[in-house]
Amino acid sequence: MMLLLLCPKCKNKMKYQSKTIILTGKRKICVYCGFSYKIKDNIAERLK
Repeated sequence: MMLLLLCPKCKNKMKYQSKTIILTGKRKICVYCGFSYKIKDNIAERLK
């Protein structure tokens, strides 16, 4: 499953690939500003 995430701090979009549908408790660090955020709360769209 490929997701497009939106960083809540700098508003940049990043791709994230997950092998499972369960996203509870998973976090991502923004490659642009270094801010850590929850994946579940910041999904912009789901890619194919």
